[in-house]
Amino acid sequence: SLPCYSAANVDKQRGDGVFDKSIAALRTLNALGYGHEGSGLVLNLVYNPLGPALPPPQQALEADYKRELFEHFGIVFNHLLALANMPIQRFGSMLISKGQFNDYMRLLKENHAVGNLDGVMCRSLVSVDWQGFLYDCDFNQQLGLALPGPSRPHLRDLLQDDLFNRSIRVADHCYGCTAGQGSSCGGAL
Repeated sequence: SLPCYSAANVDKQRGDGVFDKSIAALRTLNALGYGHEGSGLVLNLVYNPLGPALPPPQQALEADYKRELFEHFGIVFNHLLALANMPIQRFGSMLISKGQFNDYMRLLKENHAVGNLDGVMCRSLVSVDWQGFLYDCDFNQQLGLALPGPSRPHLRDLLQDDLFNRSIRVADHCYGCTAGQGSSCGGAL
């Protein structure tokens, strides 16, 4: 995750010195071959906005990142994944403390795009916690919202049960994946 190609913005969001450490890590990965076309070693970066806003268009932002990181630091990478901030956990708490939670939820709901529903991660992937329990997505896992069903589904259950055509547990935070350009573990939808 690299929230910006600017040291000032990254350090503001993540803490003093984080940008320099991130650049050093990316250079190490590049030296090992990651991010170089044809190497087979993929290096993807993740962007999410600094505050309660939707991410800008992924394709244009990726071009900016590639130009800036290469020109200033010699860094190459394969793709930039632009993700919306989910109104849960630490970010949700920050929104509440600043009185911005309801406005952000309104932004997500007003920018809901039905066309994004086909590409959201919960339609084709499951998230597995360290104990093997299953969730529709990483965000539901963070909230402890297990897959719907009569019992708490576990990885071993996949040996007997099929997850196709099952219900998906949804809540208001799901608008974070469907708003604007959409957002999933693969970036914009």
